Amino acid sequence: MSEIDTPPPENSNDNARGENDKDTRMWGMFAHLAALAGFVIPFGNLIGPFIVWQVKKEEPFVEAQAKESLNFQITVSIAAIVCLILLLVLIGALLLPLLGLAALVLTVLAGLKANQGESYRYPFCIRLIK
Repeated sequence: MSEIDTPPPENSNDNARGENDKDTRMWGMFAHLAALAGFVIPFGNLIGPFIVWQVKKEEPFVEAQAKESLNFQITVSIAAIVCLILLLVLIGALLLPLLGLAALVLTVLAGLKANQGESYRYPFCIRLIK
C-alpha cells in the first residue's frame, strides 16, 4: 500500500492520552463561554453554566468544567457586589471594570483550554459546588 492509500489513524493520540472526543470538548468549552451571557442577560453568567451542568451532568468532563465555571461566576458575582458597595468610597469605580475585564479574559481562556480537552481551574475561585 502506498502512503496515499493508507487510512489515517483513528485519533490514536486522543485515545492514547485519554482526551475527550470533539463533542465533549465542545460542550466543555460551552460550559465556560455560556457565562458570557451575563454581559447581556441579568444573572446570565450564573444561568448559562448551570444549564450546561444540568443538561450534560452524565459526562464527567463537561460536568467538571460546568461546575468550575459556575463556581467562578459565583465568585465574580460576590466580588461585583463588593465593588458596588465600594462605589460609595469611589474605589469601586476602578475595581468594577477591572473585575469585568479579568472575568472576560479568564472565561475565554478557560473556554479555549476546555476545547483543547484540558481541565481548567480558575485562579482566585471559591469552590462552593463540589
